[in-house]
Amino acid sequence: MDTTLGLPAIRTITLATPFGWLADGWRDLLKAPGPLLLYGLVVAVASFALCYGVYVTNGTFWVLTLTIGFVIIAPILAMGPYEAGRRIDRGERPTLGQVFFVRSAFRQDVAYLSLLLVLLYFLWSRVAQIVYGLSTYQIHRDVDSLVAFAVGTSEGRAMLLTGSVIGGVIAFVTYALVVVSAPMLLKPESNVFAAVATSVRAVNANFFPLLLWAVIITLLLLLSAATGFLALVVVFPWLGLASWRAYRSLTDDH
Repeated sequence: MDTTLGLPAIRTITLATPFGWLADGWRDLLKAPGPLLLYGLVVAVASFALCYGVYVTNGTFWVLTLTIGFVIIAPILAMGPYEAGRRIDRGERPTLGQVFFVRSAFRQDVAYLSLLLVLLYFLWSRVAQIVYGLSTYQIHRDVDSLVAFAVGTSEGRAMLLTGSVIGGVIAFVTYALVVVSAPMLLKPESNVFAAVATSVRAVNANFFPLLLWAVIITLLLLLSAATGFLALVVVFPWLGLASWRAYRSLTDDH
């Protein structure tokens, strides 16, 4: 167990632990399916509407960018499931109002973390534009032409590889900053600097298990996007509850 002056102790976990978080999160979901699935439905509808709106206005490139960017901003959108997990831990059954209106999320430190995630998302979107611009002199105005370029040409495949590597680095840095800090900030006495430092320490102490957890989260979110975001109805609250379990497992800050 790692300790640092003034910060919560960090526990050491194994590669099997993330699968336990998923199992615990699923059991928690079954304890309050109504409000949590409705929360997932709202996130799914909003995600689909945003991407569809960009698509029909010929912003084809931005559909992919927004889909990947969702991985970056998802942690701050999961405050409802975190709160549900916290209440289930206490033996309570969270209500619809408690899941949708998390009072402790409306404070300055959460706003600072949200701003950080937004800035990182904007960084990713600018990098994606640069990679695209350096890969082709053409503007692909529809999905068919963009897909044909991306998978049918050497320049397009190089663009996908470069974008995936850079996007993966940005996403992992973001993940390291928020994997513990986002649920930790539900505690009114927690501040954003201590929460982010605790999150980075947790990743440093458990690099490979938390790398596996990052891969699991990313795959489930991308698979949800592949269903037109329909699977988010279940996947989003499930991952939020599992992420609360991860925070509980990694630190003694409860």
